Amino acid sequence: MAHGHKSNEKVVYVGDSRVKKSNHPNIPPDYTSFPGKSEAFIPNFLLKEWMVGCVVLVGFLTWVIAEPAPLGYPADPTNAAFIPMPDWYFLFLYQFLKYPYVSQDYILLGTMGVPGVMFGALMLAPFLDTGKERRFYRRPIASSLMILSLIACVYLTVISWDHYTHQLEINGQVPEHHEREEKAREAAEAGHERPNYTKPAVEASLVDANDPAMDIAKQAQCVGCHAADLKGQGNAPGLVGVGDRLTKEQLVDVVTNGRGGMPAFADTLSAEEIDQLSTWLSKQKAATE
Repeated sequence: MAHGHKSNEKVVYVGDSRVKKSNHPNIPPDYTSFPGKSEAFIPNFLLKEWMVGCVVLVGFLTWVIAEPAPLGYPADPTNAAFIPMPDWYFLFLYQFLKYPYVSQDYILLGTMGVPGVMFGALMLAPFLDTGKERRFYRRPIASSLMILSLIACVYLTVISWDHYTHQLEINGQVPEHHEREEKAREAAEAGHERPNYTKPAVEASLVDANDPAMDIAKQAQCVGCHAADLKGQGNAPGLVGVGDRLTKEQLVDVVTNGRGGMPAFADTLSAEEIDQLSTWLSKQKAATE
């Protein structure tokens, strides 16, 4: 470039030999330059997929932080009334395994065979479906399989959740995470410390073990399932501390009509005996530190 003090002096730009010509042979031209063909999978298409995956991951993490996973009580193998449920994204598979042709004698087919075929087909889809057509209505086989899979997953998920809520209504149960939230709220309103269920439980014992209601429990053969000390055995839960979980009215209903695997005692015990037994059971509180 020429230099000078005159404003009307002509300025000429020349090339700089120190700047190398840009040359990227590994990056093909834009795929729109080639009608009927697609863009390069690596790095163009893959980079777009990674960016979309990052956005989805950030959204998922935000959702998890805003709505944390519900927590029930610590696992208790003696709680026969507990209804196990997987996370929502496995509900369809959980319901699928309830059907007789993929369970019991065919459990291997249901747990490994069918899921292996489904996920294997998903992994092989890019290699099996090599058509260049992108409009879904021009790809009837792939589109039909995708729509059928979505319908099956949604249907099985809804059926599984309806069955779970129906079982809760039959047993008169409240989900453990709802019960924990309610107890935490009540403790906060009362100014107490939030219940900590990870602490080792303090060994509890029967309240008023010599109460005449204990004789009624023996007469009704309660000790046959719940053990002589009523602390539970096998699949029968312990009755020590049952007053913390159920009110007297709920206990009357359970003893009268039964619940879960427990039989009804309406025909075995009189109304007075049921009331006396329920009153005594409502006093059974777990020991606290």
